[in-house]
Amino acid sequence: MKKTISLFICFILLISIVSGCKNKSDSEQPKEPNTTTKNIESSKLATPASKPIIAEDKTESVQIDTKPITMESLADEDESDGIEYFALLMDSHKIGYAVEERVVDGDIVKTSIEMNLTLSRVGVTINVTTKSSSTETKDGKPLGFEIVQDLGLIATKTVGTINEDGKLIVTSGQNINEMDWPEGALMSEGMRLLHCKTGLKEGASYKAKMFEPSTLTAFDVEVNVGAKQQVDLLGRVVELTELKTTATSEAVAELNADEYYDDDLKLQKSVTPVMGMVIEQVACSKEFALGKNDVYEIVDKMFLASPQPIDNINSVKSITYHITKTNPEADLQFLSTDNQKVQKSSNGDIVLTIEKAELPKGITIPYKGSDKDALEALRSSRFVESDEKIIKDLAKKAIGNTKDASEAARKIESFVADYIDDKSLSVGYASAAEVAKSKQGDCSEHAVLTAALCRAAGIPAQVATGVVYVSQWQNLSNGFGGHAWTRVYIGDKWYNIDAAFKSAGFGGYDPGHITLAFGNGDPEGFLNIVNTLGQFKIEKIEIKK
Repeated sequence: MKKTISLFICFILLISIVSGCKNKSDSEQPKEPNTTTKNIESSKLATPASKPIIAEDKTESVQIDTKPITMESLADEDESDGIEYFALLMDSHKIGYAVEERVVDGDIVKTSIEMNLTLSRVGVTINVTTKSSSTETKDGKPLGFEIVQDLGLIATKTVGTINEDGKLIVTSGQNINEMDWPEGALMSEGMRLLHCKTGLKEGASYKAKMFEPSTLTAFDVEVNVGAKQQVDLLGRVVELTELKTTATSEAVAELNADEYYDDDLKLQKSVTPVMGMVIEQVACSKEFALGKNDVYEIVDKMFLASPQPIDNINSVKSITYHITKTNPEADLQFLSTDNQKVQKSSNGDIVLTIEKAELPKGITIPYKGSDKDALEALRSSRFVESDEKIIKDLAKKAIGNTKDASEAARKIESFVADYIDDKSLSVGYASAAEVAKSKQGDCSEHAVLTAALCRAAGIPAQVATGVVYVSQWQNLSNGFGGHAWTRVYIGDKWYNIDAAFKSAGFGGYDPGHITLAFGNGDPEGFLNIVNTLGQFKIEKIEIKK
């Protein structure tokens, strides 16, 4: 089951839209050129001797309280599946590849996936690579996983191990976290066994909980088997069985995909609509999968036009946005916050009012309250490493002897605005510690560093993502583009600061910021906006000064 690949692409798209992106002059793909998707690719799946570059996993078998799928004929298989190659397409443009390998070694099954995407963000090339492996028993019990993601300045490695108590121990850099393993959750081999058990008989269906390591999220998956259809595979027309798949989680309202399998239960094609675009994964030869990609620009596609210019936005007290769906089936999800109020009509349209709230005076640091979200927003995390020495040192340098929380937050906002001296789009989604060392980054790097310094200073902080009004940005004007900023908890409310806008001379946070998600700074939090971004337009705005 290749659902993890579509989820990963959604994940990368969201990062690319709201963050700065690294420009790599060369990818890790082989040098031999090949045709793009505009030409017919008629080769069958190849099984070459060479293997994708995947790190070895030494995870040992442990016992966990999970009921395995009991299919003796499947569990007793000793042969590995070899290597499968897929081309990844967006709106019919080839943007990358995926390589999957399943290896059986005694009672252990290891499934490895390597993915590479190339996109363009306002003329800057983004090249993102991830290599992941899941380790399970032959009857589908999850044991652990490893994932290496190159999203920014350096590659980050996350290792997960399920212990005997059913706890998931996640290690990423210096951070070690423990969480409950989602009850009954399966990974690659467990999903494969369930898929094989169900078969391709029209009308068959199954439900499962699938854990996705790249986002540390469990998705509820429902699969319904349909009829056979004639399907185009890059020029080859093949009869395949359609499976309609729906994946949901607390973060993602619904992600739908049409998948097409051959009689050997091998995926040949999947089609996933997301954010007004169509993502396709198509089985192909090694040469085509690893061959030349198209250059596909995504930012202008996601840029949202404003119905009118917003002049002197820093002097605006509030803005009311009248929002309508561009996709009748979309379930728009806008968040109510302390300064963003949401009214939803029966037809799904939204009236959104955003106020510019001033930070209060007289609140001292560090925070000593009991609010659950605020206490969580003080903890160090994978991308907001507030307990690292370099972060603590910068926080002290930024605030000096200041004890007032609002004054400290403003000082940190200004400090980060000046500290990051390379404002180009040449960096991908980097962690706060990486940014502290490199002094490079765009809005997301400003946001995570600001959040980390605030936490180190005793101010609860989160990273917010959404869209923001700009009168002019690159070749785009009078509209809303993807953006990230920082939320801070002072007194008993959340307030917003924006070091990137402060740095750009826009004054900082203003009512042109529409919040779609907020969280711990981990990029999987961006999945919250997958059902909203690209699915709406602003019909009218009302400005109060």
